[in-house]
Amino acid sequence: MDAINDFIANTDFVGILTSVAINLVIALAIFVVGKWVAQWLRNVLKKLLNKRAVDAVLVDFLGTIVYTLILIAAVIAAVDSLGVPATSFMAILGAAGLAIGLALKDSLSNFASGVMLVLFRPFTKGDFVDAGGIVGTVDKIDLVSTILTTPDNKQIIVPNALMYTSAITNFSAHDTRRVDMVIGVGYSDDLKVAAGVLQKVCKDHPKVLDTPETKIFINNLGESSVDFVVRPWVKSEDYWSVLAEVLETSKVELEAAGCNIPFPQRDVHLHQVSP
Repeated sequence: MDAINDFIANTDFVGILTSVAINLVIALAIFVVGKWVAQWLRNVLKKLLNKRAVDAVLVDFLGTIVYTLILIAAVIAAVDSLGVPATSFMAILGAAGLAIGLALKDSLSNFASGVMLVLFRPFTKGDFVDAGGIVGTVDKIDLVSTILTTPDNKQIIVPNALMYTSAITNFSAHDTRRVDMVIGVGYSDDLKVAAGVLQKVCKDHPKVLDTPETKIFINNLGESSVDFVVRPWVKSEDYWSVLAEVLETSKVELEAAGCNIPFPQRDVHLHQVSP
Protein backbone atom coordinates (compact mmCIF):
# COMPACT_ATOMS: atom_id res chain seq x y z
CA MET A 1 0.00 0.00 0.00
CA ASP A 2 2.86 2.34 0.83
CA ALA A 3 4.43 1.61 -2.59
CA ILE A 4 1.21 2.54 -4.35
CA ASN A 5 0.91 5.74 -2.34
CA ASP A 6 4.55 6.60 -3.16
CA PHE A 7 3.93 5.93 -6.88
CA ILE A 8 0.87 8.19 -6.89
CA ALA A 9 2.68 10.88 -4.96
CA ASN A 10 5.77 10.83 -7.18
CA THR A 11 3.97 10.58 -10.53
CA ASP A 12 3.10 13.73 -12.42
CA PHE A 13 -0.25 12.71 -13.87
CA VAL A 14 -0.99 16.22 -15.06
CA GLY A 15 2.24 16.32 -17.02
CA ILE A 16 1.60 12.88 -18.54
CA LEU A 17 -1.95 13.78 -19.55
CA THR A 18 -0.75 17.09 -20.96
CA SER A 19 1.98 15.35 -22.96
CA VAL A 20 -0.50 12.77 -24.29
CA ALA A 21 -2.98 15.49 -25.22
CA ILE A 22 -0.29 17.48 -27.02
CA ASN A 23 0.84 14.39 -28.94
CA LEU A 24 -2.75 13.62 -29.90
CA VAL A 25 -3.25 17.16 -31.15
CA ILE A 26 0.01 17.00 -33.12
CA ALA A 27 -0.95 13.61 -34.61
CA LEU A 28 -4.40 14.91 -35.57
CA ALA A 29 -2.84 18.03 -37.10
CA ILE A 30 -0.38 15.90 -39.10
CA PHE A 31 -3.21 13.73 -40.39
CA VAL A 32 -5.42 16.69 -41.33
CA VAL A 33 -2.56 18.52 -43.06
CA GLY A 34 -1.49 15.30 -44.80
CA LYS A 35 -5.03 14.73 -46.07
CA TRP A 36 -5.21 18.32 -47.33
CA VAL A 37 -1.83 17.94 -49.07
CA ALA A 38 -2.99 14.66 -50.64
CA GLN A 39 -6.11 16.32 -52.02
CA TRP A 40 -4.14 19.34 -53.25
CA LEU A 41 -1.51 17.24 -55.00
CA ARG A 42 -4.19 15.08 -56.58
CA ASN A 43 -5.92 18.17 -57.98
CA VAL A 44 -2.63 19.65 -59.21
CA LEU A 45 -1.68 16.36 -60.89
CA LYS A 46 -5.07 16.15 -62.61
CA LYS A 47 -4.77 19.72 -63.92
CA LEU A 48 -1.28 19.09 -65.28
CA LEU A 49 -2.29 15.82 -66.96
CA ASN A 50 -5.46 17.36 -68.40
CA LYS A 51 -3.43 20.20 -69.92
CA ARG A 52 -1.27 17.58 -71.65
CA ALA A 53 -4.42 15.91 -72.99
CA VAL A 54 -3.75 12.67 -71.07
CA ASP A 55 -6.55 10.11 -71.17
CA ALA A 56 -9.26 10.92 -68.59
CA VAL A 57 -9.28 7.37 -67.21
CA LEU A 58 -5.52 7.47 -66.60
CA VAL A 59 -5.84 10.89 -64.93
CA ASP A 60 -8.43 9.63 -62.43
CA PHE A 61 -6.50 6.43 -61.75
CA LEU A 62 -3.16 8.17 -61.09
CA GLY A 63 -4.89 10.81 -58.97
CA THR A 64 -6.41 8.12 -56.76
CA ILE A 65 -3.06 6.34 -56.33
CA VAL A 66 -1.22 9.56 -55.41
CA TYR A 67 -3.92 10.50 -52.91
CA THR A 68 -3.83 7.05 -51.28
CA LEU A 69 -0.03 6.93 -50.96
CA ILE A 70 0.22 10.40 -49.40
CA LEU A 71 -2.60 9.59 -47.00
CA ILE A 72 -0.80 6.42 -45.88
CA ALA A 73 2.38 8.45 -45.32
CA ALA A 74 0.39 10.97 -43.25
CA VAL A 75 -1.04 8.16 -41.08
CA ILE A 76 2.46 6.74 -40.47
CA ALA A 77 3.79 10.19 -39.52
CA ALA A 78 0.86 10.77 -37.17
CA VAL A 79 1.40 7.42 -35.45
CA ASP A 80 5.13 8.17 -35.13
CA SER A 81 4.31 11.47 -33.40
CA LEU A 82 2.44 9.50 -30.75
CA GLY A 83 5.66 7.75 -29.80
CA VAL A 84 5.11 4.55 -31.73
CA PRO A 85 8.34 3.80 -33.69
CA ALA A 86 7.74 3.98 -37.42
CA THR A 87 9.71 0.76 -38.03
CA SER A 88 7.59 -1.16 -35.54
CA PHE A 89 4.44 0.30 -37.01
CA MET A 90 5.58 -0.60 -40.52
CA ALA A 91 6.32 -4.16 -39.40
CA ILE A 92 2.88 -4.46 -37.87
CA LEU A 93 1.35 -2.86 -40.95
CA GLY A 94 3.24 -5.27 -43.20
CA ALA A 95 2.08 -8.31 -41.25
CA ALA A 96 -1.47 -7.01 -41.23
CA GLY A 97 -1.18 -6.25 -44.94
CA LEU A 98 -0.08 -9.83 -45.65
CA ALA A 99 -3.01 -11.24 -43.70
CA ILE A 100 -5.43 -8.83 -45.34
CA GLY A 101 -3.93 -9.57 -48.76
CA LEU A 102 -4.53 -13.29 -48.35
CA ALA A 103 -8.08 -12.62 -47.19
CA LEU A 104 -8.74 -10.13 -49.99
CA LYS A 105 -6.93 -11.82 -52.87
CA ASP A 106 -9.88 -11.11 -55.17
CA SER A 107 -9.58 -7.39 -54.43
CA LEU A 108 -5.84 -7.50 -55.20
CA SER A 109 -6.67 -9.27 -58.47
CA ASN A 110 -9.11 -6.46 -59.27
CA PHE A 111 -6.44 -3.88 -58.46
CA ALA A 112 -3.88 -5.59 -60.72
CA SER A 113 -6.47 -5.82 -63.49
CA GLY A 114 -7.24 -2.13 -63.04
CA VAL A 115 -3.56 -1.30 -63.53
CA MET A 116 -3.50 -3.41 -66.71
CA LEU A 117 -6.66 -1.72 -68.02
CA VAL A 118 -5.10 1.69 -67.49
CA LEU A 119 -1.77 0.70 -69.05
CA PHE A 120 -3.11 -1.05 -72.16
CA ARG A 121 -6.29 1.05 -72.46
CA PRO A 122 -8.65 -1.25 -74.37
CA PHE A 123 -11.24 1.47 -73.76
CA THR A 124 -11.39 4.97 -72.34
CA LYS A 125 -13.91 7.20 -70.63
CA GLY A 126 -17.00 7.70 -72.77
CA ASP A 127 -16.53 4.54 -74.86
CA PHE A 128 -19.51 2.24 -75.41
CA VAL A 129 -18.34 -1.31 -74.68
CA ASP A 130 -19.49 -4.89 -74.19
CA ALA A 131 -17.32 -6.66 -71.61
CA GLY A 132 -18.27 -10.04 -70.25
CA GLY A 133 -21.84 -9.60 -71.49
CA ILE A 134 -22.21 -6.22 -69.73
CA VAL A 135 -22.99 -3.37 -72.12
CA GLY A 136 -22.64 0.30 -71.25
CA THR A 137 -20.71 3.55 -71.48
CA VAL A 138 -17.48 3.76 -69.44
CA ASP A 139 -17.69 6.44 -66.74
CA LYS A 140 -14.67 5.68 -64.57
CA ILE A 141 -12.00 3.08 -63.75
CA ASP A 142 -11.39 2.91 -59.99
CA LEU A 143 -8.72 0.92 -58.16
CA VAL A 144 -10.81 -2.26 -58.04
CA SER A 145 -13.84 -1.66 -60.28
CA THR A 146 -15.05 -0.06 -63.49
CA ILE A 147 -18.24 2.02 -63.50
CA LEU A 148 -20.53 1.74 -66.54
CA THR A 149 -23.80 3.46 -67.43
CA THR A 150 -26.27 1.37 -69.44
CA PRO A 151 -28.32 2.79 -72.34
CA ASP A 152 -31.36 2.92 -70.02
CA ASN A 153 -29.33 5.01 -67.53
CA LYS A 154 -28.55 2.37 -64.91
CA GLN A 155 -25.16 2.37 -63.20
CA ILE A 156 -23.25 -0.92 -63.15
CA ILE A 157 -20.11 -1.42 -61.05
CA VAL A 158 -18.04 -4.22 -62.59
CA PRO A 159 -14.95 -5.79 -60.91
CA ASN A 160 -11.82 -4.97 -62.91
CA ALA A 161 -10.82 -8.65 -63.01
CA LEU A 162 -14.02 -9.50 -64.87
CA MET A 163 -13.46 -6.63 -67.32
CA TYR A 164 -9.84 -7.58 -68.04
CA THR A 165 -10.23 -11.36 -68.29
CA SER A 166 -13.27 -11.32 -70.60
CA ALA A 167 -13.51 -10.44 -74.28
CA ILE A 168 -14.03 -6.68 -74.70
CA THR A 169 -15.96 -5.28 -77.65
CA ASN A 170 -15.36 -1.54 -77.98
CA PHE A 171 -18.04 -0.05 -80.22
CA SER A 172 -16.44 3.40 -79.99
CA ALA A 173 -12.91 2.39 -80.98
CA HIS A 174 -13.40 3.51 -84.60
CA ASP A 175 -15.16 6.51 -86.10
CA THR A 176 -17.33 4.46 -88.44
CA ARG A 177 -19.45 1.31 -88.18
CA ARG A 178 -21.28 -0.93 -90.62
CA VAL A 179 -25.01 -1.41 -90.13
CA ASP A 180 -26.05 -4.98 -90.98
CA MET A 181 -29.72 -5.47 -91.90
CA VAL A 182 -31.65 -8.37 -93.45
CA ILE A 183 -34.77 -7.36 -95.43
CA GLY A 184 -36.95 -9.99 -97.12
CA VAL A 185 -39.21 -9.64 -100.17
CA GLY A 186 -41.67 -12.07 -101.74
CA TYR A 187 -40.69 -14.75 -104.25
CA SER A 188 -43.06 -13.21 -106.83
CA ASP A 189 -41.47 -9.74 -106.56
CA ASP A 190 -39.04 -8.27 -109.08
CA LEU A 191 -35.67 -8.67 -107.34
CA LYS A 192 -33.99 -5.97 -109.42
CA VAL A 193 -36.69 -3.47 -108.45
CA ALA A 194 -36.32 -4.43 -104.78
CA ALA A 195 -32.53 -4.07 -104.92
CA GLY A 196 -32.88 -0.67 -106.61
CA VAL A 197 -35.29 0.55 -103.94
CA LEU A 198 -32.96 -0.53 -101.12
CA GLN A 199 -29.98 1.08 -102.85
CA LYS A 200 -31.89 4.35 -103.26
CA VAL A 201 -33.05 4.36 -99.63
CA CYS A 202 -29.46 4.06 -98.40
CA LYS A 203 -28.10 6.58 -100.92
CA ASP A 204 -30.71 9.21 -100.04
CA HIS A 205 -30.22 8.91 -96.28
CA PRO A 206 -28.15 11.91 -95.10
CA LYS A 207 -26.22 9.95 -92.46
CA VAL A 208 -25.16 7.04 -94.69
CA LEU A 209 -21.55 7.46 -95.84
CA ASP A 210 -20.55 7.33 -99.50
CA THR A 211 -17.27 5.64 -98.60
CA PRO A 212 -17.09 2.73 -97.89
CA GLU A 213 -19.74 1.85 -100.43
CA THR A 214 -23.06 0.37 -99.34
CA LYS A 215 -23.31 -3.35 -100.16
CA ILE A 216 -26.66 -4.94 -101.06
CA PHE A 217 -26.96 -8.57 -102.12
CA ILE A 218 -29.17 -11.65 -101.79
CA ASN A 219 -28.03 -13.75 -98.88
CA ASN A 220 -30.68 -16.42 -98.47
CA LEU A 221 -33.67 -18.05 -100.12
CA GLY A 222 -35.80 -18.46 -97.03
CA GLU A 223 -38.97 -20.42 -96.40
CA SER A 224 -41.16 -17.36 -96.91
CA SER A 225 -38.93 -14.69 -98.47
CA VAL A 226 -35.91 -13.83 -100.56
CA ASP A 227 -33.55 -12.18 -98.07
CA PHE A 228 -31.44 -9.15 -98.99
CA VAL A 229 -28.45 -8.18 -96.86
CA VAL A 230 -28.15 -4.38 -96.65
CA ARG A 231 -24.86 -3.02 -95.29
CA PRO A 232 -24.44 0.78 -95.26
CA TRP A 233 -21.58 2.51 -93.38
CA VAL A 234 -22.24 5.28 -90.88
CA LYS A 235 -20.51 7.29 -88.17
CA SER A 236 -20.43 5.34 -84.91
CA GLU A 237 -22.72 7.80 -83.11
CA ASP A 238 -25.35 7.49 -85.88
CA TYR A 239 -25.60 3.69 -85.81
CA TRP A 240 -28.92 3.25 -84.02
CA SER A 241 -30.73 6.12 -85.71
CA VAL A 242 -29.71 4.94 -89.19
CA LEU A 243 -30.69 1.34 -88.38
CA ALA A 244 -34.20 2.36 -87.34
CA GLU A 245 -34.75 4.92 -90.11
CA VAL A 246 -33.48 2.75 -92.99
CA LEU A 247 -35.65 -0.19 -91.88
CA GLU A 248 -38.74 2.01 -91.68
CA THR A 249 -38.11 3.77 -95.00
CA SER A 250 -37.28 0.50 -96.76
CA LYS A 251 -40.65 -1.02 -95.82
CA VAL A 252 -42.55 2.04 -97.02
CA GLU A 253 -40.63 2.33 -100.31
CA LEU A 254 -40.74 -1.39 -101.11
CA GLU A 255 -44.50 -1.49 -100.65
CA ALA A 256 -44.83 1.66 -102.78
CA ALA A 257 -42.84 -0.11 -105.53
CA GLY A 258 -45.21 -3.08 -105.45
CA CYS A 259 -43.01 -5.42 -103.42
CA ASN A 260 -44.29 -7.47 -100.52
CA ILE A 261 -42.75 -7.82 -97.08
CA PRO A 262 -43.65 -11.46 -96.38
CA PHE A 263 -43.94 -13.04 -92.97
CA PRO A 264 -43.77 -16.73 -92.00
CA GLN A 265 -47.06 -18.49 -92.66
CA ARG A 266 -48.40 -22.03 -93.03
CA ASP A 267 -51.06 -23.50 -95.26
CA VAL A 268 -53.15 -26.11 -93.48
CA HIS A 269 -54.97 -28.69 -95.68
CA LEU A 270 -57.77 -30.74 -94.15
CA HIS A 271 -58.47 -34.15 -95.65
CA GLN A 272 -61.73 -35.87 -94.87
CA VAL A 273 -61.24 -39.51 -94.05
CA SER A 274 -64.17 -41.91 -94.50
CA PRO A 275 -65.07 -44.06 -91.46
